[in-house]
Amino acid sequence: MPRNKAILLLSVGHACVDVYQGAVAALVPFFVAERDYTYAAASGIVLAASLLSSVAQPLFGVLTDRWAMPWLLPLSTFLGGLGIALSGLGGSYALTLVFVAVSGVGVAAYHPESARVARVASKGSHTAMGWFSLGGNLGFAVAPLMVAGVMAAGGLRLTPLFVVPALAGSVLCLLVVRMLDRTSGTGARKDVAAAGADDRASFVKLALAVVCRSIVFIGLSTFISFYTQQRTGGGTAAGTAALCVLYLGGAVGTVLGGNLANRWDRVTVVRGAYLMTVAAVAGIVFAPGPVIYLFVALTSAGLYIPFSLQVTLGQDYLPSRVGTASGITLGLTVSIGGLVSPVIGSVADATSLQTALAPLIAMPALAWLLFRTLPEPVVPKPAAPAAGPAPAPVQQGAAATPEAELSPSRRDAR
Repeated sequence: MPRNKAILLLSVGHACVDVYQGAVAALVPFFVAERDYTYAAASGIVLAASLLSSVAQPLFGVLTDRWAMPWLLPLSTFLGGLGIALSGLGGSYALTLVFVAVSGVGVAAYHPESARVARVASKGSHTAMGWFSLGGNLGFAVAPLMVAGVMAAGGLRLTPLFVVPALAGSVLCLLVVRMLDRTSGTGARKDVAAAGADDRASFVKLALAVVCRSIVFIGLSTFISFYTQQRTGGGTAAGTAALCVLYLGGAVGTVLGGNLANRWDRVTVVRGAYLMTVAAVAGIVFAPGPVIYLFVALTSAGLYIPFSLQVTLGQDYLPSRVGTASGITLGLTVSIGGLVSPVIGSVADATSLQTALAPLIAMPALAWLLFRTLPEPVVPKPAAPAAGPAPAPVQQGAAATPEAELSPSRRDAR
C-alpha cells in the first residue's frame, strides 16, 4: 500500500491511544473537585498510569525485537481505553488507581510495536515518522476537550463513554495491520543482522534526555490547569484552555521537528529545541496573567520538536534492538515523568505550586547538556557493486530487505 496511506492510518490509530494518556491529566481536576483529593493524591493517579507503563514498555520492546506482534495494536488500544472508561466508577481511590494502571499497561503494549510497524511503513523517512507521532500528539490535544465535554454532561459517572475512541482505534489498527501485512510482511519476524553496530553509550545519554523531557511534560500536564487558574484568576475553563495549548503546540512541534531534520541533522535540531524550552518553562513559572499561554505554547513546541527525532535517533543508536529503543524513546517519553509527579504534588501541598514547578526549568537544560555530546548516527552506505554487467533495476513492488525497511534514511534530507 502507498506509504502515505499507511502512515495516515497509523497516525489516526496513534491518536486513539494517546487520547487516554492525555485524559489522565485532564481528569485530575475533576477527581479533585468531586472527591476532594489533595495535590499529592491527585498526582498519585498520574503515577498509577505511569508506573506500570514505565516498567512494561521496555519489556514489550524486548518482545517485539524477538517476534513481530502486530495483533498487540488493536488489543492494547482497547485495553488503554477500557481502563480510563472504568476509572470514574465507584468512589474507591484504590480501585481508581487500578483502572488507570490497566490503561497504562495498554499504552505500554502499544508503543514499541506501533513504532516498529511505522518504521517499516515510513521506510526510514523522518517526515513520515513525524506524521505518525503527530497522531499521538493530536490525541493528547483532543483529550482535555473530550474530558471537559463528558464531565460537563454528567461528571465522573459518565466515564464509560471514553471507551468509544478505543473501539474506533482497534478497528483502524486491524485494518492497517492487515493491509501492511499483505505488502510489507509485518506479521512475520523478518529482521536479520543489523546494518550497523549498537552505540549503547549514546543511547543511554539519549534515554536520560528523554527522562528529563518527560519530567517537564508530565509535571506541566498534571498541574498546568491548577497553576493557570491561579496566575490568571480564571476558573476551570482557563485551566482546560492551558492544557489544550500544551497539547496542541505539540502537534505543531512534531511536524516542525521532522521538517527541520531534513535541513539540519537531528541532534542539532534537538539541541536548539531544548535550549528554547529552558526560557519557555521559566516564562510559565514566573510570567503573570494571560501571557502564560504564550509560554505554554512555546514550551509545548520546544518539547515536541525532539519527539519523533528522539525515536529515530534511538532506533539508529540501537539498530539491532529497534523495539527496545522505541519502547524507551517513544513510550517512556510520556510515562516516566509520572513517577516524579507525586513529589511535585507534595512540594506544592507544603509550599506553593510556583515553588514546586520551578525546578522543572532545569530539566530541559540537562537534556541540552546531554545532547551536546551526542553524535549524529552515521547510516552505513551500501557496498559498491563489483565491476560487471549493470544490475537489473528494482521493479516496483519488489520486496525491500529488512535492513532497508528498518534502517534510517536520509532520502528526505537529500
